[in-house]
Order: sequence, then C-alpha cells, then structure tokens
Amino acid sequence: MLDTGLAGRTALITGSAQGLGAALVRACHAEGAQVAALDIDDGANRSLAAEVDPDGERIRTLRVDLRDPDAIAAAYDEVRAWRPVDVLINNAARPLARTLWEITAEEWDEVFAVNLRAVFLLTRAVAADMRDRGYGRIVNVASVAGQTPRPTGAAYGTSKAGLIALTRVFAAELAAHGVTVNAVAPAMIDTPMVRSIGPGALADLTAQVPMGRIATPEEVARVAVFLASRQTFVTGATYDVNGGVLMR
Repeated sequence: MLDTGLAGRTALITGSAQGLGAALVRACHAEGAQVAALDIDDGANRSLAAEVDPDGERIRTLRVDLRDPDAIAAAYDEVRAWRPVDVLINNAARPLARTLWEITAEEWDEVFAVNLRAVFLLTRAVAADMRDRGYGRIVNVASVAGQTPRPTGAAYGTSKAGLIALTRVFAAELAAHGVTVNAVAPAMIDTPMVRSIGPGALADLTAQVPMGRIATPEEVARVAVFLASRQTFVTGATYDVNGGVLMR
C-alpha cells in the first residue's frame, strides 16, 4: 500500500465544492491531511466540509473568485496564517464549449483568467514558500482537451495546453528545492455537470472511450493523491487518466 505521507500535511485545493474537487478533498482528508478548500460557491463548499469533517478540525473553507488577483493573494495569506501549505492542487476551471468563430474576447479572457492566470499567481505564491522550506507537492488538473484539438475547445483546450506547459516550467524551476510539480489530464469525468448534457450526448461521448465508460472522480483523485505523496522522483510529468482516449 502506498504510504502517501499526507498525514499531518496541509493541502490547498481549488474548485473544491463539487465534482473532482470534492473527491480531492475527500481523498486528502482520508489520508490524514488538513485541507484548505477554496471555491466561489461558499454554500456548497461549507456543506461538503461539514459532511467530510463534521468536527471542523481539519477542513477550512474559503470563498474566492479566482478571476480576481487580489482575492487570490488575500485567500493565500489567510491559508498560510492557518497552516503552511505542503500540497497545492490547482483544480478549479472555467469550462466553455465554443468554436473559434463563436467565442467572444470577454469569454476568452475569463477562461484564461481562471484556468491559467490564477494557477500561475497562486502557484508562484505557494511555491515560493515551499521552496524556502525545502518541500512541496504541486498537482495541476489539466485535460485531454489540452492534448488533442477539438472544434469547440478554442479557449478551454488552449488554456489546458498552457497549463501543461506551465507545469513543466514550474517543475524545472523547483526541482532542486524539494518541490515537485506534475499534472493529471483526465478525459470525461462522471460529475453532475457532465451528466447534465443529457443521456444521448453522454452515450455518444462514452462510445469514444476505449474502456467503454467515463472516469469516476475518485479514480482521478487517486492519481492526484499519488502525485501529492512523498514520492520524490517524478516531476514535470503529465499523467493521462482518460480510459485510452489518448495513448502515447
């Protein structure tokens, strides 16, 4: 059994209130970590924390709008005043299905503000403290959309491709300082948002997966937890969790 070494560590997770984010909160909490859970949906975030950590001892929730650089800085100041961050999981994302011809400049900027700029700003702040302490684990949630072109993935796919590149840059910067930086790249995940596209569309998408189904949030979270563990010789990597949609 993998000894993750997360017990007693502190994990900061963005986009924590539902879907994969909620699975990440559950997984890190189950491994004994304290969790700083950041989401714009404060009500759902608090409900999750009350369910997972009813004593309120190991999960702290913060409402933050990742489109706002000042809000990101303030949230991180509040988290590190609570506990030093050992693990950062950048999970929050702004999905958008638009072709190149449909997307507006405002939509493009919003997707990049959440999916890439916020990751850059938060990671730079957290990683500086990790570097000074000589230990840290950073995991970015990318997507198969950032690895293969899709007609409606103009902004989302490009932002996720940028996230994969940013993962490698941070990994190179931090490799000598005890800090690893990696990414997971899921395909479709079984979440309420995905289910909302309707059974017909979901069946069509599932048929494109060689394994014949879409991933559960827990399957993706387990890979993220591995990358957040004490393992020390994996950095700058992107782990594909896509059921065979992309094989390389």
